Amino acid sequence: MILLDVAKGFVPALVATILAGHVVGALAGGAAMLGHWRPLFLRFAKGGKMVATCGGALFGLAPVVGLTGAAVWIIVFAITRYASVSSIIAAASLPVAALALEEPWPVLVFSSAAAVGVLILHRGNLARLRAGTETRVQLRRKPARA
Repeated sequence: MILLDVAKGFVPALVATILAGHVVGALAGGAAMLGHWRPLFLRFAKGGKMVATCGGALFGLAPVVGLTGAAVWIIVFAITRYASVSSIIAAASLPVAALALEEPWPVLVFSSAAAVGVLILHRGNLARLRAGTETRVQLRRKPARA
């Protein structure tokens, strides 16, 4: 499922970037993210939190920024085991990476807007983190049989 969400952002952003440039690529990636958040097939009811779709869009629009965000997500997740914390911090790293890598302005605007969008959609997770009730992913191995 995650790979489909990534592809949902990647394909339109990549095709649009190749055919028409970064502005159109950013718009296509943004449209894919909005479509993931409020999907047409659910009659614009609540969808996902756009994180994987955002990553895919950035892989198509600015691959090094997308890889940076993915690396940040993996590192934070390995340390905290909170997918929400990983998503928020990775999203916040995107405009910083775009700026540091001197990406064109559409990439900087897109990554900044995406970071704000991910943060807004994680308000409930932030409240649960403050309350100490956020779900932590358990990656346990089955005990070895003696």
